Amino acid sequence: MATEADVRSIALAMPGVTERLSWGQPAWFARTLMARIWEPGVLTVKTGEREALAGTEPETFFWTPHHERSPQLVLVRLDGISGELLAELLQDSYRLAGGEHSSRKQP
Repeated sequence: MATEADVRSIALAMPGVTERLSWGQPAWFARTLMARIWEPGVLTVKTGEREALAGTEPETFFWTPHHERSPQLVLVRLDGISGELLAELLQDSYRLAGGEHSSRKQP
């Protein structure tokens, strides 16, 4: 079972990630938003696998009508995932949020 503290620890260990509030909830940013607490126990992340995740585990991965216009966003019930899966989701979200570019050395 993952927690908000796990999210914070994993996210802030990535190069260039910062934390600030977004809509009154803790959020983590690379170049753009990479993750945000949607409500207690539920995290929003970016992924290219939203449909597959929700199709396989709809009790853990889902979205609301608010997220329809953003097909990369998925909501994750933290009590339904392991710390290892959380780290994978956050790494993918970091890359999609532009974090991969901020960690590269400029020529």
